[in-house]
Amino acid sequence: MTLTVREFIKQFETFAPEAYAVEGDPSGLHFGRMDQEIHKILVTLDVRPEVVAEAVAVGADFIFAHHPPIFRPVKRLTEDNPQQAMYAGIVRSGIAIYAAHTNLDAAPGGMNDWLADLYQVANTEVLTPHTTDAKTGEAIGIGRIGDLKTPRSFDDFAAFVKEQTGVKGLRTIVADANKPVRRVAILGGDGGSYFEDALAKGADTFITGDVYYHTAHDMIAAGLNVIDPGHHFESVVKTEMTKKITDWQDELDWQVEVVASQLNTDPFTFI
Repeated sequence: MTLTVREFIKQFETFAPEAYAVEGDPSGLHFGRMDQEIHKILVTLDVRPEVVAEAVAVGADFIFAHHPPIFRPVKRLTEDNPQQAMYAGIVRSGIAIYAAHTNLDAAPGGMNDWLADLYQVANTEVLTPHTTDAKTGEAIGIGRIGDLKTPRSFDDFAAFVKEQTGVKGLRTIVADANKPVRRVAILGGDGGSYFEDALAKGADTFITGDVYYHTAHDMIAAGLNVIDPGHHFESVVKTEMTKKITDWQDELDWQVEVVASQLNTDPFTFI
């Protein structure tokens, strides 16, 4: 059947309802119309000008993104500003864009469960609950905490995280280099402010991105080892959501093509 934006969102939100999002988070449809037909979907972590150009080049008329393209309200749409020029280009292209941010982070089987699987953390539970599922009463929240399948030294585990993530470098915050890694907390994106939740649930190691300098001092003082692969480690969304949409395509007979973005939108490089 021909897929519309409305039908896609309805199906996606059976998996990650907008109600799962942290209050104030701008998840949802950012560009396009609900009745717009979808023929080709591009899955991406970020919406940047080069990603929009990629969507045009591959013939995508719908972008599924993890990070919302509009975080703050736009008061003027002047194309002298590069970010606003991108918005104007999106409107001219006719591409619809849907962003699933903290609702995808919180969803059971979503972002933080993908990361837990990637780093071999099992027996997980929600790190920081912020709501409950209306139907099941299940705790919903961002982050996961669980047991490493096989305990490892911190240096060995940090090297493993680097390899699994595919980054050229990462930061570590080492309170005790001799403490084995057994219980691991994971929070995709910028999760430094949640480190006390990780400690309260018995984590000896915390994996998250964008740790602030002074927060890192607090983590050391609290005795918590931390691995920071950068915010871009959430790019796992590209492979995992492409798989999920493909499954829906087969199950629901969607006449649509889905591809993962081939671009690296990480703004940081290591020298």
